[in-house]
Amino acid sequence: MTAPLRVIAAMSGGVDSAVAAARAVDAGHDVMGVHLALSKNPETGRENNRGCCTLSDARDARRSADILGIPFYVWDMAEEFSDGVLDDFVAEYLAGRTPNPCMRCNEKIKFAAVLDRAMDLGFDAVCTGHYARIETSESGERELHRSIDPGKDQSYVLGVLTADQLRHSMFPLGASLKSQVRAEATERGLLVANKPDSYDICFIPDGDTAGWLRNRIGAEPGSIVDAESGEHLGQHEGAYAYTIGQRKGLGITVAPQDGKPRYVVGVDPASRTVSVGPPTLLDVDHISAENVRWTQSTPPVLTRCFAQVRAHGDQLPAMIVKVGDGGPLVVELDGTFRGVAPGQSLVLYDDTRVLGSGTITRTSRKTSTSADGAFASPRQTSPTPSA
Repeated sequence: MTAPLRVIAAMSGGVDSAVAAARAVDAGHDVMGVHLALSKNPETGRENNRGCCTLSDARDARRSADILGIPFYVWDMAEEFSDGVLDDFVAEYLAGRTPNPCMRCNEKIKFAAVLDRAMDLGFDAVCTGHYARIETSESGERELHRSIDPGKDQSYVLGVLTADQLRHSMFPLGASLKSQVRAEATERGLLVANKPDSYDICFIPDGDTAGWLRNRIGAEPGSIVDAESGEHLGQHEGAYAYTIGQRKGLGITVAPQDGKPRYVVGVDPASRTVSVGPPTLLDVDHISAENVRWTQSTPPVLTRCFAQVRAHGDQLPAMIVKVGDGGPLVVELDGTFRGVAPGQSLVLYDDTRVLGSGTITRTSRKTSTSADGAFASPRQTSPTPSA
């Protein structure tokens, strides 16, 4: 039996983190609940149970900790969250990239700042309600794997974790279905058993990313042009409001000569130009990434794997064709993704095991000129994974 550990249970105020904390207690660990206060003005948070990081969430987390009989504290991480996630989010959009704030939050807050503080206080691990599994290989290494619940799997957003961080992480829900977690919460008398999940960016509860950015950046008008003909098709109030693969809300006022739909295929923040074109310009089969982080040792060139570019998107068979310690990383896809944006995260898998991740910097296609842009994955079925 594994010796009891001193564990920090990160409690968001939702059902998943509450049940994860309960399971850590059941396992015999010495558990302390911690809620992360990430907003500088939490009193402005919504009370409709659709987000996180609000005063309502903090109260829900405290009630759950009381029911479990564990000590509970609120850690003020607003400054770290503002610097590491919010400022990064704005800077990435200003640079014409499309960031994933959940990845940055896991990388810089939950498994960096929190884990560092936990270690300083003498704790052994941080427990969260993420749906992912940690398994131990024959060589004794800890491996990050997909959850058994494909609809809730969060291994993608945990792809930023390093081997050392995995050694101090616990994901008790990885072998459970969401329906089982809710049923267990009800049996335990946890008041959050039926609390709705949050699907929004936590700091943009209404989902209006463009409006949120506009309030912080202001108007930066520019031109919308046809990528192939150079034809001027309209004006925009900020290139940061556009992402590669976007089709709706483009602001085109001049109909393209061929009358066909247009998609965003390029965003140039320097000239404030948004380029649009046919969907075929969005297909890519090579992806380059930097800020590369591996969950174990760096895999060699020509390693076969699977590539995923969205949290719940499809994956494609791929091969690592270039790799360095920390980057850059280049993968060649067996097929094409549509709509991959610089700033998005590339996560590589070996079957269910996460190999590592990187921030996408460039995409290209063999049959076309290379493009710096953002692309969205089409819905397609991948073959059975193999190493």
